[in-house]
Amino acid sequence: MPVREIATKPYPDQKSGTAGLRKKVAVFQQPHYLENFLQAIFDVEASLKGKTLVMGGDGRYHNRTAIQTAIAMAAANGVAKVIVGQGGILSTPASSHLIRQSGAAGGFVFTASHNPAGEDGDFGIKFNIYGGGQAGEALTDRIYEASKVIAKYCIVENVYVDLDRRGVQSVGAMEVEVVDCVDEYAKLMQTLFDFDRIRDWFRRGHRLSFDAMHAVTGPYAQRIFVDMLGAPQSSVMNSIPLEDFGGGHPDPNLIYAKPLVDLMYSQQAPDLGGASDGDGDRNMILGRGIFISPGDSLAMLAAHLDKLPGYAKGLAGVARSMPTCRALDKVAEGRKLACYETPTGWKFFANLLDSGRITLCGEESFGTSSNHVREKDGVWAVLAWLNILATTGLSMQQIADTHWKQYGRHYYARHDYDELANDTANKVMQNLIARMPELVGQRFGDWTVSQADEFGYLDPVDGSKASAQGLRVVFGDAARIIVRLSGTGTKGATLRLYLERYETAADRLGWKTGDALAALATIADKLVQISEITGRKTPSVIT
Repeated sequence: MPVREIATKPYPDQKSGTAGLRKKVAVFQQPHYLENFLQAIFDVEASLKGKTLVMGGDGRYHNRTAIQTAIAMAAANGVAKVIVGQGGILSTPASSHLIRQSGAAGGFVFTASHNPAGEDGDFGIKFNIYGGGQAGEALTDRIYEASKVIAKYCIVENVYVDLDRRGVQSVGAMEVEVVDCVDEYAKLMQTLFDFDRIRDWFRRGHRLSFDAMHAVTGPYAQRIFVDMLGAPQSSVMNSIPLEDFGGGHPDPNLIYAKPLVDLMYSQQAPDLGGASDGDGDRNMILGRGIFISPGDSLAMLAAHLDKLPGYAKGLAGVARSMPTCRALDKVAEGRKLACYETPTGWKFFANLLDSGRITLCGEESFGTSSNHVREKDGVWAVLAWLNILATTGLSMQQIADTHWKQYGRHYYARHDYDELANDTANKVMQNLIARMPELVGQRFGDWTVSQADEFGYLDPVDGSKASAQGLRVVFGDAARIIVRLSGTGTKGATLRLYLERYETAADRLGWKTGDALAALATIADKLVQISEITGRKTPSVIT
């Protein structure tokens, strides 16, 4: 099949982070927009030539079209083989595993993660490198520089691959293998967890409700929870991936997964509730009448993971992102585990995982995973909790109560202020930075500021430095206020305020989170001045 070189002009906005390039669907539908970005990757990452490339996405609108384009361009740029998920479906953690298992040189994941989908929604593409991790900033910067000077791209025209038919097809000299999107991932899960014990747990009448949110994890949940583990069909909600995610917002939190939350706080609540997001890398965990915050879930997993087959040798170490509550630190201290505090971004964890320093890691934005892949993994987290419940014989409430009694409780909340003007969001940050030197030693209510700074990170693996990773005002062990800008949205800036309070007294372990954090929220309002500067009286979302 002949290769054509198509003349093109650069688009100025193709700056991607390690989480990929995310824009509105209409932006990706502009002539040559996707092609330019893909060609920039092929031009910069010459190691893809003659190698294998994995492709798949979360099933959102424009997914199939984008994959056909990427296959045609891979053939034109000398890729030897493409492995693609059936129907164009492949969760982010499953893609990471497939890259690792097949020895692929990298992979394209077509997703905008937890962002809404549909014709008027968002689309995105992420490049994962050899080993299954996210492309680092140095590589994404090089790709961006290439996108700014691009003059042509290469493509094989009139290519059509039947994405629904498993097996091998060809595009010129390139082989295209369409694979079951779940199969290899499910095999991996069987090596980590005791499926027999979980099956017995279900046979004894215990119940699960998992909300796939009409996103990518529906087929994974159906195959693993229902077909393999014997959970009733009713255990999986919203299991069919839809191009618009059923009109919902595929972000597994207390706001956007409200039907599941309502169920878990009802008389009909099952033993465990779980949800995952658009591309399958996030998770939310609930028990009957109890929400397990991401930071608590990470800490409790650290305390119990060595009971499970894949982790029976113990944990090498653990890590959390800086804004994530410090509950993990208490478990690490008690179990004498190395504990790392990193900037937000899974690539920092990947370095620690690759070097063997850690086994378990997580972040406050509902992301948890282990060394089995190089991405966060929502289905893995639910399976881990299923196995813990089946092994201990305890309820979620009993596990939480026992954990808090032993390690104390970190009350925690995140306040998101979405779609702010960039200059307004930056003004909030600069205002706090300017006031930080005077804060140390000041007393606010019951707490005294012990530290006020801008977080930076020296990577212990490669020596790289990351600066400007969020602002923190620390009140010793008792509390923290964190402020940072997020880059996951496609419109304006998102400012995030994190509140954390630590309690050990028995009579303070059963408070409602909002009540426990009320005084700290008042202090944060005075210190950060979000309302005063932005005019926003309340956050867009509280999780």
